[in-house]
Amino acid sequence: MFSQPVADMTPIPPDEGTPVSVKIRERIAAARKRFNANDNIAEFIEPGELERLLDEVEVKMQGVLDSLVINTQDDHNTNNTARRVAKMYLNEVFKGRYVQVPPITEFPNAEHLNDLMIVGPLTVRSACSHHFCPVMGKIWIGIMPNEHTNVIGLSKYARIVDWVMGRPQIQEEAVVQLADLIMEKTQPDGLAIVMEASHFCMSWRGVRDMDSKMINSVMRGVFLKDSALRREFLSLIPGRN
Repeated sequence: MFSQPVADMTPIPPDEGTPVSVKIRERIAAARKRFNANDNIAEFIEPGELERLLDEVEVKMQGVLDSLVINTQDDHNTNNTARRVAKMYLNEVFKGRYVQVPPITEFPNAEHLNDLMIVGPLTVRSACSHHFCPVMGKIWIGIMPNEHTNVIGLSKYARIVDWVMGRPQIQEEAVVQLADLIMEKTQPDGLAIVMEASHFCMSWRGVRDMDSKMINSVMRGVFLKDSALRREFLSLIPGRN
């Protein structure tokens, strides 16, 4: 008489096999937060999940290449393209979505500095959220401190710019996000930002205009109220007189 096989009673985790992107989305939804292209979602990514997300994006990117009828198996130029693109998006050009804001050491304004300070040009490397085409340009930041303003190192401005711009977005919203973060970190009397950038969605595709650029600005605090200060800031930006 043969015995019946004993069923494996090992419990299976309820999310076994669930894509890591779905788990992250569920956490964001539970917190009632956005996950738009230009939002940072680092707080919802658990240790080790970014590597798994990279694997998932690689698989999906391979599907895109297959649908484009590109023979990645026999073409030595593209047989690892899916992995390279996945790493580029998550670890480089869109890194500002997936990592926490860089450490920013703040110091008290011990000398009670209250004169206009301008930082720039700082390099912008971003991407348009409409076509994922590069957006390349420069940013100038003007700070009007007061005795209570936090002072941060010049290199920290570059790191903040890189973090905010490292996401798919439109230029108008990117500059506002940057202004909000700097205001929060430094608490100045005024903040002025000017961004000038070339958009590859205009030069590489579409109208293919190689010379067009977009320039926009955000003014906060005394820069809004004091036209003379605003003119001084704009006049001190090289090439923007």
